[in-house]
Amino acid sequence: MRFAVFTASTPEWTPAEAVRILAGQGWDGIEWRITDQQETETPGFWAGNRATWPLTGLEEHLDEIERLTRESGLEYSGLGGYARCDDHDGVERMLAATARLGARQVRVTMPRTDAGEYRALFAAARRDLEWVASRAAEHGVKALVELHHETITPSASAAFRLVDGLDPRHVGVIHDLGNLVIEGREETLASLQLLGPYLAHVHVKNAVWVAGAPADDGTVPWRAEWAPLKAGAGDVDGYFRALHAFGYDGWVTCEDFSTEPPLEARTRGNLEYLRAVEARTRPAAAA
Repeated sequence: MRFAVFTASTPEWTPAEAVRILAGQGWDGIEWRITDQQETETPGFWAGNRATWPLTGLEEHLDEIERLTRESGLEYSGLGGYARCDDHDGVERMLAATARLGARQVRVTMPRTDAGEYRALFAAARRDLEWVASRAAEHGVKALVELHHETITPSASAAFRLVDGLDPRHVGVIHDLGNLVIEGREETLASLQLLGPYLAHVHVKNAVWVAGAPADDGTVPWRAEWAPLKAGAGDVDGYFRALHAFGYDGWVTCEDFSTEPPLEARTRGNLEYLRAVEARTRPAAAA
């Protein structure tokens, strides 16, 4: 397996700082966040993120993206796009950029479940994804559907139903440990086996459920929060054992949205931890 970082999780760094630090720590690759975002004085994961490239005018930045990535010695694990499947202009631009950079694969986002009636959303997304698959084939790249809470594909079962019958050379699925803590978790090995050739990429982060203050009648509200890899409810060792058992040997992209320790120590520690987990969960090591 090869390990990368999604720059949504490195908001304090400029692109030049991100490639320098991540390459220096020994990461294999980078997954650039590409989206138009609100600017803020204090950089955050979702707004004011300094390691994000804008979708508006993206074509003007491709040479710089390519140069920074190449000169650092990092590879692309893919591109972290935010264009939704029904935004055909945005998707087309992301597919073209992926081909231009040689990044091979790019995320295309799915509708949220609160955007309408589920069956109608799903049927429309399938039609859009058929178009996306045809355009991805034309560009020689792969479009990725992420398992993501609060969207129409929170689980492997839902994603498989969406992509089934499309060409897995040009449409794939991102399996995501942390998102599945929040919604959509199925037994990991079974879910990987269900996806089969559609399993194209893996994201790893972690989350916990936190109890709030009880209401007057004693009802306890719960909310999900991001957590360090070692401290979340997702079983990282079990996750890697399942990946090994399935035979997955591709990219694992880390996107840690916890905030302790400071960013540089966090990314360094995450790489050390992930490499240790990957090594100790290999079948030969387990034996």
